[in-house]
Amino acid sequence: MCFTVHAITLAVNLVGCFVWMLGGGGVTNFGMAIIWLILFTPCSYVCWFRPIYKAFKTDSSFNFMAFFFVFMAQVGISIIQCIGIPGWGNCGWLATISFFSYNLWIALLMLIPTLFFTATATLSFIALTKVHNFYRGSGGSIGKAQEEWTTGAWKNPHVQQAAQQAAMGAATGAMMPDQQYSSNTPQYNDNQM
Repeated sequence: MCFTVHAITLAVNLVGCFVWMLGGGGVTNFGMAIIWLILFTPCSYVCWFRPIYKAFKTDSSFNFMAFFFVFMAQVGISIIQCIGIPGWGNCGWLATISFFSYNLWIALLMLIPTLFFTATATLSFIALTKVHNFYRGSGGSIGKAQEEWTTGAWKNPHVQQAAQQAAMGAATGAMMPDQQYSSNTPQYNDNQM
């Protein structure tokens, strides 16, 4: 649900920044809103939605830690977006309140994404807290995540096979150094020297 709310908030922010631009707010905010939408929607899906899905599916402490690391950063970004520093491409509280003196109707339209950012930041913080409480209640810890990291990669059969093939290729290349370089060595006649 947080992913969907986040994506909708960024889309509503794009519309709000477009209206803000039409009211004299500047092109920078609209351009940054486009970047926020294009960049952060797929990044949030890949960087925190998939790790939390995998964490719940496989009870993986490493995926929980990846989720916590990325999602805490996103909660911080959501709070910054909620604040709404002008020039950052967000219709937040500072930008909306400051625009009320210029144009009341556009500021009211900018208030919609501001409320969305406030709801997103609040819901994201609540979701982070609930997932953390679940994780701690299930016996998860940083030590368990470190153990999964150090032992998990080598348990994967695809990683084992690739490492085995790389080692065999290196050993074969080390056994036959003369054949490897003999075809690349230039040959000179006596009259060329």
